[in-house]
Amino acid sequence: MAEYMLTTPIADETVSKLRVGDVIHVSGTVFTARDEAHMEFLKHGGISGFDVAGMVLYHCGPVMMQKDGEWKVISAGPTTSFRMETLEPDFLASFGVKLIIGKGGMGPGTLNALGKHTAVYASFTGGAGALAAKRLERVTGVHFLDELGMAEAVWVFEAKNFGPLVVTMDSHGGSLHAEVNRVTESNLKRLLGTLG
Repeated sequence: MAEYMLTTPIADETVSKLRVGDVIHVSGTVFTARDEAHMEFLKHGGISGFDVAGMVLYHCGPVMMQKDGEWKVISAGPTTSFRMETLEPDFLASFGVKLIIGKGGMGPGTLNALGKHTAVYASFTGGAGALAAKRLERVTGVHFLDELGMAEAVWVFEAKNFGPLVVTMDSHGGSLHAEVNRVTESNLKRLLGTLG
């Protein structure tokens, strides 16, 4: 297990070094997108003037407050990533994101796409939205707010040392989530076998 401090845009060479179990902190551009925002990105071929190649995609529906004309993040905990499983392979192929942050992991389609497009998935602790908010220091943009509402909008943040994040799916086919599922299934079969 290694620890890395990353800054966006993140290069393929950097992503290739990352392995399941590594701990990372990231500074630079982090943007949110849940399922509806993924669909808008894919429908429109992205957002005009907002290139996300090399950037960090955060599965998050933040709680925001506007004061004196400026947005401030109150809480920004991760949302369940598996909701985006059917959309993520196309998103990775189309937009060149290098790091996805969420909770709960993703499936084989995303794992395959991470390898194809040299990207990783990292987990952030659920229930730690206030901690995440402290590291998302400044809002630099918001897209689809009127169309999708606060939680589903694409929020663009300038992050500073956002983390700790644990790489749980890497670009080499490693998946902590798949391994946990395999061990759990094996243990369940063994326990059921003892019941006769």
